[in-house]
Amino acid sequence: MKKNSVKKNITNTVFQFSLIAVCVGLAIAVVVYILALKENGLIFTLSNIVKLHADKPHLLIVTLLPLVFLAAGWIAGKYTYRVAEKLYDLETYKDNSQKKLFNFAEELSKGNLNSEYEPEKGNALGNIMIELRDNLQHNRQEELKRKEEDEQRNWTAGGLAKFGEILRNNNNDVNQLAFEVISQLSEYIGAVQGGFFILNDEIAEDSHFELIAHFAYGRKKFSQKRVELSEGLVGRAAYEKNTIYLDEVPEEYIEVTSGLGEANPRVLLIVPLKVNDEIHGVLELSSFHPFAEYVISFVEKVAESIATTISTVKINMRTTKLLADSQEQADRLSQQEEEMRQNMEELQATQEEATKQAEEFISFNNSVNHTLIRAEFDLNGTLVYANLRFLKKLGYSSNADVDGHHISMFISEKQRHQFNEIWDELVKGGHHYEGYMKLLAKDGRDIWTLSTLTCVRDSMQMVVKILLLAIDTTQQQEQNIDSENKIKAVEKSSITIDYAPSGRLVDCNQNFLDFIGYSKDQLKEYSVFNFVKADEQNEFETIWNNIITGQTYRGQSRVVAANGDIKWLDVFYTPAQNMQDEISKVVAIASDITALKNMEEQVQQQGEQIKKQQQEIDASEADLQNKLAEARREVKAQYQEIEKIKVRNEKTLEGAHDAIVTINQSGDVEFFNRAAETLWGYSRTEVLGKNIKMLFRDYTQEEDEFMMNLLHPEKRKFVNVRKETSILAKDGAERPVVMILAGAKVQNEYTYTAFIQSVEG
Repeated sequence: MKKNSVKKNITNTVFQFSLIAVCVGLAIAVVVYILALKENGLIFTLSNIVKLHADKPHLLIVTLLPLVFLAAGWIAGKYTYRVAEKLYDLETYKDNSQKKLFNFAEELSKGNLNSEYEPEKGNALGNIMIELRDNLQHNRQEELKRKEEDEQRNWTAGGLAKFGEILRNNNNDVNQLAFEVISQLSEYIGAVQGGFFILNDEIAEDSHFELIAHFAYGRKKFSQKRVELSEGLVGRAAYEKNTIYLDEVPEEYIEVTSGLGEANPRVLLIVPLKVNDEIHGVLELSSFHPFAEYVISFVEKVAESIATTISTVKINMRTTKLLADSQEQADRLSQQEEEMRQNMEELQATQEEATKQAEEFISFNNSVNHTLIRAEFDLNGTLVYANLRFLKKLGYSSNADVDGHHISMFISEKQRHQFNEIWDELVKGGHHYEGYMKLLAKDGRDIWTLSTLTCVRDSMQMVVKILLLAIDTTQQQEQNIDSENKIKAVEKSSITIDYAPSGRLVDCNQNFLDFIGYSKDQLKEYSVFNFVKADEQNEFETIWNNIITGQTYRGQSRVVAANGDIKWLDVFYTPAQNMQDEISKVVAIASDITALKNMEEQVQQQGEQIKKQQQEIDASEADLQNKLAEARREVKAQYQEIEKIKVRNEKTLEGAHDAIVTINQSGDVEFFNRAAETLWGYSRTEVLGKNIKMLFRDYTQEEDEFMMNLLHPEKRKFVNVRKETSILAKDGAERPVVMILAGAKVQNEYTYTAFIQSVEG
């Protein structure tokens, strides 16, 4: 019913009250006049009534009764009007409060978590609904944040798997690898330009970065660019070994310092290709929009994988070249040694028949002087003859520089002790000596030679002098040493294994022993097939047959270590030939890629785990929606029940004879019944929402601890304790009372109700 209609009804009630009162007053007056006239023996006429008034003036009061009753009826009607209006206003207030709360709950049930609602003080259910809305908003924000993080992890995991596949498929061609990486990476992260710089350190004195792949605006660019080690941002990123990210870059700055030349983008990301603190190149990417932190982190991870792949490719290329060079040098040296042996055998035969073939000896002697280093010493070691080749190789200009000098002058100090033993044996007529010997040149250089020291005998077979014949092998020895150093470098940096053509393990380096966890003794009976899984034996036998027929092979191999761990090798098999062009052994050079394979498996596992987690989240979300709907229904039912109980309790407490005051945990008054209004002299509207301190005077801890704790919200209240104290009425008077305090807890909020009796007479 609208308020105007209610007021109209109330106004009609006032009129009705007045009319009834007038009628009652008239009726009483008429009855009184009738009785008075009858008593005096008069009939009911106007003249008799006037005469009656003259005789009895006090009957004038009876005449005024209708007016008195009219006034009383009007006053009663007005009072009824005010009471009804207050009751209507209170009912309207409650209806509006309930309607707001119901509308708010309905908005929440529809998912509108931004709906606003301001509960009245003391409305515990309203506060609960506000807390529910805040919790739902927090859960929604957390869910959005979790979804965003899951999307970023999925994006990163997918990218790592994608670029891991690119690196595996293009690890034989650095240029193709560079273009595939920079083009796919630019598209994947939304970059408009990308450059792939690789470190060219083939010539140590001229190390620089070379742009081998350039991708811009969705198209391949054929740019050629050289960047010095200390030049621009590329050089700086490589020198500092750290990522450089610029999000506010002037256009001309990019043109001057960037490795990409002229460009309009304003965001620049430069990431060094670093592995084990060693730089192999630099990636340069630019965009119109800033890169997120997880994108930069992803590019750094990809850069590390690229650096690992480039490092492996370089090592494999370097190893292959070293093996080829070593094989070539070994073949050449083997051929030279064979020729030397043949020459020495011929020389020995010539010496034995020297007396019989003088002319042939002279001819041979001349040929020897042209091809071999030759010197003759007496038994004391004094030089008696040296040919021109001896003088030239050792750096002397004429025989005068060497004639008469002891042989020790031409022997390296490090070999003199060993040489003295050989010399003593020759002087005694022992067998000739053939082997490598270092001669000492005039300038202190060591001259490597393949030498023969032979005893020259007279007709009595007595040793009269010692003949030195030698071939300069310094260059071959230096090449051998260089090859050995290269092989040692390969041995140190890579895993090397030698297999017989049958597959039997012949030898391996320490790196392989450390990798596999076995000792050499434990590997004596092992073959290459022991490191191949049973289900892969047939396929590998075909590969091995191709290898021992002269083909090289490269692939990835899974190996079970001594402790049972599964490890992975990137292995390169090279067949090695002997001088008869037969396969004498197979050399395997490998690098440990266990970490890379584990990372691939981890990425795959993470992807499966993320998928499983997403399924669980979807199931949990559906369950949460069902629980939320049930909670809404329960809240609505509880709200309706609470409202019924609240109305019933308020009506019960309102009619109590004792004063009842309810406060919340902040000390604000939430309920003030009629008895309390009478006791204090305050109306309910003057007290509700105000602090309880207005109803009592201030107390100290020493004076009254009960009242001190009651009046201060932070203090603990004494409940269920009967206490005599005094109140502070509106007129300022203190009145003695007896008080009992009861407490209740609803949704972590305390309310306290004081039951107060006056002790005045």
